[in-house]
Amino acid sequence: MSSQSYGMKNYMKGALLLTVAALIVKILSAIYRVPYQNLVGDQGFYVYQQVYPFIAFFVVWTSSGFAVAISKILADLEAQGGTPIEKRAVTRVIFNYLLVLSIIFFCFLFFGADSLAALMKDPQLAPLLQVGSFVTLCMPILAVLKGCFQANSMMKPVAYAQVFEQMIRVAVILMGTVILLSFTQSVYEAGKMAIFGTVIGEVAGISLLLFFVKRNPSPKEHVKTKMKVWPIIKEVTIYSISISMSGLLLLCFQLVDSFTIYPLLIESGMGKEQAMELKGIYDRGQPLVQLGLVIASSLSLAIVPLVAFKAKKTSGRGALPFIQLTYRSSLLFGVAAALGLIVVMPYVNEMLFTTDALSNVLIIYVMQIIPLSIILTFTAILQGYSKLKLPAIFLVTSIAVKYLGNTLFIAQFGIVGAALASNIGLYLTAIALIIYLKKWTKAAFAKWQFYWHLLLASVAMIVAVEGTIWLLNELVEGMSFSRITAVLYSLLLVGVGAFTFMTVVGRLRVLAEKEWFLIPLGRRMAAYQLWLNRKK
Repeated sequence: MSSQSYGMKNYMKGALLLTVAALIVKILSAIYRVPYQNLVGDQGFYVYQQVYPFIAFFVVWTSSGFAVAISKILADLEAQGGTPIEKRAVTRVIFNYLLVLSIIFFCFLFFGADSLAALMKDPQLAPLLQVGSFVTLCMPILAVLKGCFQANSMMKPVAYAQVFEQMIRVAVILMGTVILLSFTQSVYEAGKMAIFGTVIGEVAGISLLLFFVKRNPSPKEHVKTKMKVWPIIKEVTIYSISISMSGLLLLCFQLVDSFTIYPLLIESGMGKEQAMELKGIYDRGQPLVQLGLVIASSLSLAIVPLVAFKAKKTSGRGALPFIQLTYRSSLLFGVAAALGLIVVMPYVNEMLFTTDALSNVLIIYVMQIIPLSIILTFTAILQGYSKLKLPAIFLVTSIAVKYLGNTLFIAQFGIVGAALASNIGLYLTAIALIIYLKKWTKAAFAKWQFYWHLLLASVAMIVAVEGTIWLLNELVEGMSFSRITAVLYSLLLVGVGAFTFMTVVGRLRVLAEKEWFLIPLGRRMAAYQLWLNRKK
């Protein structure tokens, strides 16, 4: 085996490890919110979700944005024949830039906490913002360490650090909240503990990365070289924002909700406690959407590198077949996840969050999964082509639409207006991205049969689930409905829905067997599809 092929094999293993780590982090991020809401209730969940987007914004920008941007800049420099001294000089410039940024952001959050809390019409949120502000101070060291490891194709430390920091964060949030609630019933104190958990998680990630640095020391050279600072700063800023913009989009939507929902409900004459509870129940949609997007996330992490690789090839059909597969598979699983949650929402709502309150609002909320599946994958594809100026405009426009929608619809329709505003902003963005990429590739992404087969699979799933609900209701008629019943209903209905949908998809061969092999965990589906279509 040549050293080049061996290096590529190691790189692919590392990339796979990063993909798995990213998925574990996303699943943990969605799941921990369920026990946390059960512990603190809807008011406590409101408190946490009001402040969470401020903190998560910097975590995502650091891990998904700056770290990848640094690795790309350093890798490009090496490909151009850059020396280790030049790479260290570039790293030093970026670190100093991030240090200045982190201090600015820290001051903004820490000293501006009272003003931000006042804008959210809840002064008691200020201490939580001050605790969370310390996350920004972790940005420089965390981004540079992750970026340098990735630039040297050392993916293991980055993957382990991502999972480790998330596990520590979840452990501190849940265990700390349990201990704290035994001394006080203050939801604001519980929220402060949850935000503190994020800070501790980031520190834990830095500690593990520093441990790997000590295990892999680099030779120290005291020779210094001067680099042009502004081009480096400009490049790392543009790269970091473009790389993380699909993740930042959701957080910007949550920030809009933090500044608009509770204040507008109060202005409409609603009591403070009721407004808190409504916002807390509305925020239940966050983990549901995150879980629904797990497959879309895995697709963007797994297929998109193939798109980027094929895009550089001049021979053959290039990346188009992979773009078409990405579109069809993301739409397929996005529709399945959204419709599946819609038909079982009252039961899933009670199973996870103790009550089925506002299930009608959450039904509208989870419809975000469909456009977000497209947005996540298409922005990642366009990133591979370095075509991000227009998509960035689409995403910024969608945030403006969300803000305008909230201000208009919440006064008119109440809390459901916020969910409608999100859907309008996201669906418009997804459609714009599809039109843009279709115009650019000059090709259709799917044949009409795909949409027809997707409709058939969706109808079959809905009929199977509704039929099962009717049958279960007949069997338990006269019995009191409890949370345990909701758990049994949910698990059975999700199983029936998933089995029916995938069976119809397999029988109609919506995706070819060879296409399933390119999708994470698709091998079993390929085998099942072959079995379904075997000749009798």
